[in-house]
Amino acid sequence: MEEQYKLVLENIDKEYPLKDGGKFDTLKDISMEIKKGEFVSIIGPSGSGKSTLFNIVSGLESPTRGKVFLDGINITNTKGKVSYMPQKDYLLPWRNVLDNVILGMEIKGYSKKMARDKALSYMETFGLESFEYEYPSSLSGGMRQRAALLRTIMLDNDVLLLDEPFGALDEITRMQMQNWLLSIWGKFQHTIIFVTHSIDEAIYLSDKVYVFSKRPAQLKYMVDIDLPRERSSSLFIEKRYTDIKQEILSQLED
Repeated sequence: MEEQYKLVLENIDKEYPLKDGGKFDTLKDISMEIKKGEFVSIIGPSGSGKSTLFNIVSGLESPTRGKVFLDGINITNTKGKVSYMPQKDYLLPWRNVLDNVILGMEIKGYSKKMARDKALSYMETFGLESFEYEYPSSLSGGMRQRAALLRTIMLDNDVLLLDEPFGALDEITRMQMQNWLLSIWGKFQHTIIFVTHSIDEAIYLSDKVYVFSKRPAQLKYMVDIDLPRERSSSLFIEKRYTDIKQEILSQLED
């Protein structure tokens, strides 16, 4: 295993036992090598085990076989080493934005004052200034997702697992959030693994895209996104962009 890789998944399998004594295969021999600061997307059919893989990387589930390495250290079955943002924002309706954002830090044992002071310093960067003391019910979908991402980043882990964070947003808001996420990634330089069902979103955001097969998920294909890093909507009409999209489509249709 090379030291240059931030996160390495080594031959991950996941099976669930069935009542009749059989087994239900979800992941099969998944291996990935992700460099520090890379933005990597995973795309594949619904139900192919992408969220299960995130649960294994974050230590919420154990693999049947295989290992997870972070900075060369085996973190299999270890919680708290990476930050995980699930599909829903899961903001608590009885807590205001500020107190939702600091929830993870409170659980880790930080004082509420220290956590609030740190969160307040990020509010402008995350477009939440003047909304610190509002409740989730008064926020737009995009603002709720920004609050959820700030809560994830506040845990101070280098690796972020983002599971379809923009899937429920309308197309215009989604594009705005994609550009905003790229700006945040450029500022903080996290290593990001991003699950999406949108080919355009995967190409637009990523340095690399992994294509999963149907369940049990296997790594079918990987493509480097060799497009300029200053991303804008003009990319959508470039020949290299359409060529990459056709490559991924052909793999998903096969």
